[in-house]
Amino acid sequence: MKQITNPILRGFNPDPSIVRVGDDYYIATSTFEWFPGVQIHHSKDLIHWRLVARPLNRLSQLNMKGNRDSGGIWAPCLTYDQGTFYLVYTDVKSKGGIFKDTHNYLVTTGDIMGEWSEPVYLNSSGFDPSLFHDDDGRKWLVNMVCDHRKGRNRFGGILLQEYSPEEKRLVGPIANIFKGTELGKTEGPHLYKWHGYYYLLTAEGGTGWGHAITMARSKNITGHYEVDPENPILTSRNDPELILQKAGHGDVVETQNGEWYIVHLTSRPLPGKRRTVLGRETSIQKMVWTEDKWLRLEAGGNKPLVQVPAPALPEHPWAEEPVRDDFDKPELNINFQTMRVPLGEESLSLTERKGYLRLKGGESLSSKFNQSLVARRQQSFCYTATTCVEFEPDTFQQMAGLICLHDTENFCYLRISWDEELGKCLGIITAQNASFDEPLDRDYSIKGWKRCYLRVEVDYERLQFFFSPDGEAWEKIGPVLDASTLSNEFCREGKFTGAFVGLCCQDLSGRCQPADFDFFEYLERA
Repeated sequence: MKQITNPILRGFNPDPSIVRVGDDYYIATSTFEWFPGVQIHHSKDLIHWRLVARPLNRLSQLNMKGNRDSGGIWAPCLTYDQGTFYLVYTDVKSKGGIFKDTHNYLVTTGDIMGEWSEPVYLNSSGFDPSLFHDDDGRKWLVNMVCDHRKGRNRFGGILLQEYSPEEKRLVGPIANIFKGTELGKTEGPHLYKWHGYYYLLTAEGGTGWGHAITMARSKNITGHYEVDPENPILTSRNDPELILQKAGHGDVVETQNGEWYIVHLTSRPLPGKRRTVLGRETSIQKMVWTEDKWLRLEAGGNKPLVQVPAPALPEHPWAEEPVRDDFDKPELNINFQTMRVPLGEESLSLTERKGYLRLKGGESLSSKFNQSLVARRQQSFCYTATTCVEFEPDTFQQMAGLICLHDTENFCYLRISWDEELGKCLGIITAQNASFDEPLDRDYSIKGWKRCYLRVEVDYERLQFFFSPDGEAWEKIGPVLDASTLSNEFCREGKFTGAFVGLCCQDLSGRCQPADFDFFEYLERA
């Protein structure tokens, strides 16, 4: 029997929303402060997945300039009805203190890999919006409601309101249809209609070690919703030995052959540590219906499995992705993202020097506005990333190089810069919750070098930088650094993303000194 191996979407792909259209399956996941917004993966067999689109790719759809770390896109919901794909999403502008500013929008398209519409504003009452298409043609939005009042439940329940496609706005009364179970922190709602019931799936227990999926149902869309007597239907809570931790926040899909699956959020901690550098990922479980019409794991119990029976569908693998990008195409590789906003020609060019990625020195790594930085997810506990850079700084305020980062407060940066005594030089900057350090006693002079090859090797919690004049003879630089600090559990502000590796260039003098990167190679190691 064919098996699915979890997680199906490795490395920072949380809050999955799944939809089937004919023989095609699509999953949308959260991207938070990384641009373009929302990742969409495609599969034909639920085993093999490939990244095919990021729909929010214009500033008119998504402008996160100034958003705090782990703000931005939370929990998108992808649905399909009558030839149109619908994507609803939250842009979280603030989440500190007692308040959250959570603006919810809708975009649509007829081609999931094409351009999406300009956004329709929905509401700001809470996050995790989800659109439900009823069989009578009406459409309904559900989202959790934030309650900032003293002594109240901050997760105030699930709101329901009708959406009018003709008027492109929410209409009619607002109803709080579900206050949650004793697990609390009720969020991530999805509505379905099966067996004559409206089923409400929610995430509860918080998106950490106590995370869970619960279900309730009602004959009427506005309630009363009876709670599944065996809730939670999926969780890792209270079982630290499980490989897949933090199981929760899910969505259900039926195959064309009548089999049922649930995709859900999970995390894999570093061995022996309660830190998840790969962030929150997406896994899948096979489900069955009971005689009294509740969904259960086919394997029994409510714990997530690493190996899951695949559906009775033809296997459909995708071509292997190349590990090296020589920057010889007019657009960035789809695996790369930028922080908060797109990078225009004033910051990034793939044409000014053919075969090179040119990054023009931008703001500092602490900036939440305009960074000249491109990076990709870390998707394996062990990997090697390599690049070659040509850069001619003339002040210590100019830097460029190879970076491993989680957010603006947590990174390990192997950078080329300039020093009055050394000239062009190579050094390391680290940040741990905005506590900065330079672990070398003295930078290494590379005066006269036209090109410098940079490399990082990550082996679970061990991170080691290397450099080379020719890409053949490699030399270690700096001590072994702690890669586990690039995790949700360590970071004080960025709690919801994962570790990235990439390229960046800063010019704090404001003269936009450029750096040219010849290639970028990301090679995962077993």
